[in-house]
Amino acid sequence: MIRMLLLVAVIAANAACAEPGIAPVRSVVSDTSDMVMDTMRTIITRDGIKTSQIEADTAWIYQSRQVADMKGVTMTFYEENGSISSTVTAATGVYQMRDGTLDARGDVVAVTPNGRTLRTEHLVFDRIANQIRSDTAYTFTSPDGNGAGMGFVTDPDFRRLETSRASGRQRGRGFVLPGQTRDSTR
Repeated sequence: MIRMLLLVAVIAANAACAEPGIAPVRSVVSDTSDMVMDTMRTIITRDGIKTSQIEADTAWIYQSRQVADMKGVTMTFYEENGSISSTVTAATGVYQMRDGTLDARGDVVAVTPNGRTLRTEHLVFDRIANQIRSDTAYTFTSPDGNGAGMGFVTDPDFRRLETSRASGRQRGRGFVLPGQTRDSTR
């Protein structure tokens, strides 16, 4: 009798999976979360001043690890006067609540109000160091030129960018490298 019930269950499961549009149920990590939030927003401050804000379409909160696993992520950085200095969007992100680190992945786009745009597949915001970094290929565009590289470290305002294996084109007179003078670049 038990064999017969088991056989019927296997046949029914195979038939359900064979139909187009019906996928087998799989266990996902979010099943173990302590809380699921539809639309999440966290404000991050330093010395009482709002420095950034993280928003997500959906967030799975793991309280014991102090981690939020998020989909549809937007992180906005602010100047001391409250104006927006840059905005980073990503398909997914993991926010470490203990140290304020955000690991953003998938179609990551960082935009500044003055028209600079950086695109990559992965970046990390380190709140303690107050820097954004990546070891992944990226491209950027700006009113002054465009380029690409294989990793970078920058401030949240994207004003000081250190890059690895950079390439690109700048409008005007070009880049001045360390040790060069403007006259030696002609």
